[in-house]
Amino acid sequence: QVQLVESGGGLVQAGGSLRLSCAASGGTFGSYAMGWFRQAPGKERSVVAAIDWLGGSIYYTDSVQGRFTIARDNAKNTLYLQMNTLEPEDTAVYYCAAQRPRNFGTYYAIQEYVYWGQGTRVTVSS
Repeated sequence: QVQLVESGGGLVQAGGSLRLSCAASGGTFGSYAMGWFRQAPGKERSVVAAIDWLGGSIYYTDSVQGRFTIARDNAKNTLYLQMNTLEPEDTAVYYCAAQRPRNFGTYYAIQEYVYWGQGTRVTVSS
């Protein structure tokens, strides 16, 4: 069983930056794909960025490409999301999630994710 705890959310002005962290416990951190997802009020949860467990392939949704960076530190069992040039449209609850170990499904597909954190709120003011 994998437990995930996010931190780093908050209120920031448009154009600002935040770094989210996700501390993982249980299992072998380097053996499962991980991702960041977000859910804005009235919208479905969707992928923001994901990183696989094999060779470090990375996916970004189009709206954050060039502004957000996902990274994992396997030595610290931690996943990060550096968010720069934030926009009001980035306002959402951000969730960290993990797939089952050594899963060969699509690493950025939300339906492949089975372990979820409690979420951290990000609010970007205009």
